[in-house]
Amino acid sequence: MTRNLKPYPFGDVYPQERHPSMDPRDRKTISGSRAFPIAVVIGLAAALSGCAGKDSMSTGSLPDDYRTRHPIVVGEAEKTMDIPVAAGDSRLTRGQEEVIAGFVAEYRRSANGIIQIITPRGSANEGAASAAASSMRRMMVKMGVPKEKILQSGFQADFGESAPVRLSYVAIAAKAGPCGEWPADMTLNTFSNKNYYNFGCANQSNLAAQMANPSDVLGPRRMTPPDGEQRGQVIENYRGAFTELEDN
Repeated sequence: MTRNLKPYPFGDVYPQERHPSMDPRDRKTISGSRAFPIAVVIGLAAALSGCAGKDSMSTGSLPDDYRTRHPIVVGEAEKTMDIPVAAGDSRLTRGQEEVIAGFVAEYRRSANGIIQIITPRGSANEGAASAAASSMRRMMVKMGVPKEKILQSGFQADFGESAPVRLSYVAIAAKAGPCGEWPADMTLNTFSNKNYYNFGCANQSNLAAQMANPSDVLGPRRMTPPDGEQRGQVIENYRGAFTELEDN
């Protein structure tokens, strides 16, 4: 007697009706072969669902992010510059004037508070430093710094030693760090496949130092109004091209 078999969706077969001569062990084998493809499909679905929730910015091997460990923050920072003055100098050199002019231009761009000229007292170059400070003040006024915002003060220097004249002001700046911190031994984390603590700090610090406007870290600037003249020129070019196509 021939058994009437019907195709199974996964490529297997199963008996449409039970036959007395069919061995029970054959039925177990057929049932197990039917369950194998279903188990494979369920396993693949579980694996895909596990990958759906992964963060695109991190992986399982590198869960830590140097941008989180060394963030760029915006806050107050003191900008200083030391101008060396020799004891025999009677005026500023051309190179000193250029450096001071650049410092003052940066002050006018990024701050509007007090700018200080700090001269040494009791040093070997005290007289020359005082004369240089007067020249610096005249330069600042000439470059547009209000007189009431220029503050001259002094500091006690080592007797007999020459000391520089310091220019200083406080402004809003972007910064990261401090760098160079090693709280853990690098050789102990070789098996965890994680970057070391100081990793990325220098890159973040350099990026913060290159920002012309630290406020860009806080949010985008407002959009400028459209250029009407440029827009009219674009429309005119479009009309000319369309007319040319009609003529051809």
